Amino acid sequence: MPNEALRIAVVGGGGHVGLPLSLLLADKGFAVRVIDCDGTKIEALKGGRFPFLEEGGPELLTKLLGEKTPDQLLFTTDSALVADSDVVILVVGTPVDEHMNPSLGPVHAVIEQLRPYLRDGQTVILRSTLFPGTSEKIRATLEGARLKVGVCFCPERIAQGYALRELQDLPQIISGSTPAALAAARTVFSSLTPKLVELSMTEAELAKLFTNSWRYIKFAVANQFYMIAADKGLDFYRIRDAMVQDYGRASDFPLAGFAAGPCLFKDTMQLAAYNRQNFPLGHSAMLLNETLPDFLVERAKLSYSLKGMKVGILGMAFKPDNDDKRESLAYKLRKLLLYENAVVLCTDPYIQDPGFVPLETVLASCELLFIGCPHRAYRSISLDKHQVIDCWGMVRK
Repeated sequence: MPNEALRIAVVGGGGHVGLPLSLLLADKGFAVRVIDCDGTKIEALKGGRFPFLEEGGPELLTKLLGEKTPDQLLFTTDSALVADSDVVILVVGTPVDEHMNPSLGPVHAVIEQLRPYLRDGQTVILRSTLFPGTSEKIRATLEGARLKVGVCFCPERIAQGYALRELQDLPQIISGSTPAALAAARTVFSSLTPKLVELSMTEAELAKLFTNSWRYIKFAVANQFYMIAADKGLDFYRIRDAMVQDYGRASDFPLAGFAAGPCLFKDTMQLAAYNRQNFPLGHSAMLLNETLPDFLVERAKLSYSLKGMKVGILGMAFKPDNDDKRESLAYKLRKLLLYENAVVLCTDPYIQDPGFVPLETVLASCELLFIGCPHRAYRSISLDKHQVIDCWGMVRK
């Protein structure tokens, strides 16, 4: 089937995962319905306004709005439009609850919402991280409703902000409940990249969890080494530079810093839950990464009386040069400083928050600064007159 004859609905299509995928598929010639419950976001997209930072995103959106008819690219809140689609891509994952167990409610709720509109012969592609076995449960649920619908799990593995590039550069892991479902996944994702890796659905679910847990553990190792060096009065980054210089076996050793955001912590805890909480590496990584803000505040207290002191935090996003604050540990850092009765001034060039102040105000008002997120915009400013606590290694005095 040629691309232009295949109709694709992307449910949850207005977010960081769904929107770049939707636009690329439309650019490849598929007829795409971008469905999202956030009406404000949908209206922004109709007006050509990209709702978050994404390299190349605004330009691609403008191009497609100028080229495509509503039959070829449609932004809508109407989930009933999945009925006339051949492929339904679902971008709804499984969060963890307060007990660090997976919460399957959101994905099952969306399946129930869509079930009246699904029809025989369609393929449902699950794109967000899922607890292992969830794809098979969804297949069984649809089969129990007497729907002959193929189910695929094809996990996203993008770096937020660079999805348009990575969707075409990275191999795509695909899986399907039937040969026909797998063939549909091949058709969709081979339009983006020739590099496809085929697994069973449970293998694909685990591949995603292993990937994010591995990254989370690597960040925890770097943070542990940073804390050891700091406790001994040594410069972690001088030691790290020596480790990695012209030494290939250490070339992937990460920098220290806040390992946060909506994925790594959550997915590591899902993997622990899948293995009956028998995942000491994952739990240790969580303790190390989540307590790095506490460590930094305790280090500051060795030299300063924080009570009543004006303290600045530069950068509140969870990763550099991004406007996403979800699960950012910079907010935990702020909370800890407020608990010490410090006066905390926060700034970020990408996040709009009425409680934030301009960078100039922070620099003029605060003697002590924390680097909450090392945005590139901060590299050109002089911080010589300030005391800086910087676990990221952005400031090298």
